[in-house]
Amino acid sequence: MKDRIEREREFHDNRFATDGGARPSDRFYAITQASSTQFRRRVLELARDADVLEYGCGLGSIAFEAAPIARHVTGIDISPVAIEHSRATCEAAGLHNVSFGVANAEATGFPDASFDLIIGSGILHHLNLDASYPELARLLRPGGRAVFSEPLGHNPAINLYRKRTPDERTSDEHPLLMRDFDAARKYFRNVDVSFFHLATLAAIPLRSTPPFAGAVRLGDAFDRLLFRVVPAARRYAWLCVIELAGPTTAVASG
Repeated sequence: MKDRIEREREFHDNRFATDGGARPSDRFYAITQASSTQFRRRVLELARDADVLEYGCGLGSIAFEAAPIARHVTGIDISPVAIEHSRATCEAAGLHNVSFGVANAEATGFPDASFDLIIGSGILHHLNLDASYPELARLLRPGGRAVFSEPLGHNPAINLYRKRTPDERTSDEHPLLMRDFDAARKYFRNVDVSFFHLATLAAIPLRSTPPFAGAVRLGDAFDRLLFRVVPAARRYAWLCVIELAGPTTAVASG
């Protein structure tokens, strides 16, 4: 485990220290407004007057958006470079209810039931879920929720791209599979997953052209219909938004 964590830390330190963490694949995220909007909307709905923990805050932390309405926001990341950057941004913004620290998301060291809301974007697929799921359940207060935006690992075309661009990610990343949601149900009574971006992938070649916005809207509409009518197609989506609630009795009492 230590080797895996050290690899993740080194990779992300190097990434964040170079060009702000930008990657060639970032251009594809032009199609992801639907998933990012749902994730952001749920975070800001649930953050009001809450103690919030952001897993894997990186450089583009949503903590800064949540701070004006939250009681307190804590951001953690395995990368000291990311934490140093976030602290500087926080200080420059004059935010007094936000704190950042280097921590392992699988064993944070926070006391039980510390947070009303736990959030993260693109973090769970870096973690050992057998360790991180119970840690999330342990940290949530009664009535608390965890909301994550994550990539999926079933689409053959996307997996081919990942295979051909190994330098853009760590060797330990594992985009989520449907069985990972089943695993979450061992620790949470409520596991709600929304799926995004299958037909919208076809809009990527148009991203620098006038028809792009319309193609994305059409793709999003088709995806909503497809995922409702053909649930088996959901696994081939690119991204999902996961909401976890209701830690099981075994975890909550453990």
